[in-house]
Amino acid sequence: MVKLNKIYTRTGDDGTTGLVDGSRRAKSDARVAAYGSVDEANAAIGLARLHADKDDNDILSRIQNDLFDLGADLATPGEVEGALRISPAQVERLEREIDAMNDALEPLKSFVLPVGTPLAAHLHLARTIVRRAERDATEAAAAETIADAALHYLNRLSDHLFVMSRHVNAREGGDVLWVPGANR
Repeated sequence: MVKLNKIYTRTGDDGTTGLVDGSRRAKSDARVAAYGSVDEANAAIGLARLHADKDDNDILSRIQNDLFDLGADLATPGEVEGALRISPAQVERLEREIDAMNDALEPLKSFVLPVGTPLAAHLHLARTIVRRAERDATEAAAAETIADAALHYLNRLSDHLFVMSRHVNAREGGDVLWVPGANR
């Protein structure tokens, strides 16, 4: 279990940070960037929750918890006994939720602008941050092993947040669609 008594340690003053296995990495390292982007996405989801009803809040709360699991996964290089890893079941849960929300939506006829209700707009922002986290994790995976389930989770989560934003907007009148060349 995590126990934090002292917030500053000065160990990062040299531009490095500690990983779960005790090794140190540059703060610019791709693995560190990946879990940093996951942390940013988690904060954006926290903002979205300020606008969520109970059901949406419950979903987003589970996702925030998963993102801490994902951060721990990404901060643990190699094989570490008892390491917290994203599981395929967490990815499957996202897929079930995507399918359930998407079943009630009309097919898209254009791209969706990242706007709508306050909740939907925050979900779009979180989605774009998750996409960056996925790019960061993919970059890290090119140099070292990153668990497939972690990469799959990020990919599904961005889809989930997109469909959830559409689901939320559908309750309030629908998506705002891109109109190609509208301002020529």
